[in-house]
Amino acid sequence: MPKTVETPHREASQQHVEPHAGTVPEDVAGLFGGRGSRASRRAAGKAERQRVPRAQFATCTVEDRDPVALIEASNSGRVPNLIPIRYGRMVANPFAFYRGAAPLMAFDLSRLPCTNIIVQLGGDAHLANFGLFASPERRILFGPNDFDETLPGPFDWDVRRLAASFAIAARERGLGAREQRAIVQRLCATFRQCMAEFSAMDTLDVWYYQFGAENILAIADTVLERKKEQAVISKARQQSSRLVLAHGTEMVNGRLRIKEVPPLVCHFPMGNRKEAKQFNDMVRRFFAEYRLSLLGSQRSLFDRYEMVDMAVRVVGVGSVGTRCYEALFMADGKSPLFLQVKEARASVLEGYLPASKFSNHGERVVNGQRLLQSASDIFLGWSRTRADGNDFYVRQLRDMKGAFDFSTFDAEDFSEYAVSCGHALAHSMAKAGDPALICGYLGKSDAFDEAIQQFALAYADRNEADWEALKAAVKAGRVQAQKE
Repeated sequence: MPKTVETPHREASQQHVEPHAGTVPEDVAGLFGGRGSRASRRAAGKAERQRVPRAQFATCTVEDRDPVALIEASNSGRVPNLIPIRYGRMVANPFAFYRGAAPLMAFDLSRLPCTNIIVQLGGDAHLANFGLFASPERRILFGPNDFDETLPGPFDWDVRRLAASFAIAARERGLGAREQRAIVQRLCATFRQCMAEFSAMDTLDVWYYQFGAENILAIADTVLERKKEQAVISKARQQSSRLVLAHGTEMVNGRLRIKEVPPLVCHFPMGNRKEAKQFNDMVRRFFAEYRLSLLGSQRSLFDRYEMVDMAVRVVGVGSVGTRCYEALFMADGKSPLFLQVKEARASVLEGYLPASKFSNHGERVVNGQRLLQSASDIFLGWSRTRADGNDFYVRQLRDMKGAFDFSTFDAEDFSEYAVSCGHALAHSMAKAGDPALICGYLGKSDAFDEAIQQFALAYADRNEADWEALKAAVKAGRVQAQKE
């Protein structure tokens, strides 16, 4: 038995923790595919059902564990004064808890049956980690948009995390078990059917495929639904560095500065000129190394910009406490570029799967994003702070990004959103893995869908119990939660 509860996250993530026998395959290369005919690879996927029958995915019985201890372990290495904000966000409701509880689910999944069909996982594939983003050609696309935990692993791990998130979010909106099951089944049926379609496509066509805003609008069943979705898409088109400049900056002593919103956005305290010089030197080195991670043509574009300001920024739920910054660059004195600099720690999956092959976790995140998204930010890159050895990845802070407000969803909204997420997840796995293998395993029946539906509702129960445990820990003073 691995001593996950007692081992700090940063230490545990540096080694392969042996799971229960018969769960995570020892050879993570598994059935990665890419060789042989489509028919033979589908047959190999189908043969995997003999080892792990699809019905086994209904299983949600794992040993008892202390959820608070596992969350506390994942705080290792985080900024101490931000950890109470993390807890404050997690105790808000069961879905907010789920967003921050990826370490718990990684622990649980490692102890449940899983296939030997390996893909590049997003690693934290809940419904709030899907959204709108821009292609370099300025098309609005839809797909996964968070890759902090990306790592190769069994394809079913991402499916189960996404399915459970729909059950939890739907329950939070007051939808009953019957409606939750219908939503999850539609998600899984879409995933299975799209995977079958991708498995029949030309390999390059799969790579070039894009699921765009027009696809989302086509899914809408009513004019009202299309209008609501069009509003979100239109808002995403307006998101840009120019908009951040207009609303997120101010002039201070004649200099353009990022506007502070304590404790979520604030500047570094500079006690004297020596500290300021040391900070500026560190930032210059950091971005010089980041520049080298870009393609040559993108380096030329980045060289047109000059850094103006940098500030600390608190983001997300599970990410709270990790180091995150926003940096303002300007070209021609009037063209802004806002970059988000986000710490990349070891994936929560690395305690249960082989560690990343990349020496920099920022590069791991960037590689995963480029594999899983149909198109990626042209400023996507990575670097490391030499003083403390922390890894980071860099991307545009806002670049035509948008998200749907599922806190207002009704059953039909969830059902339509499930189609979009199921389609996007299938494409990500088909692009980064072998759709023929996965298609062969899934088959044509709804056996897989039924099993995942049962798992999702059972895991929603488990998540709610874990949330109650965290609330009790806050009430007892075991952990401190801060309201914003």
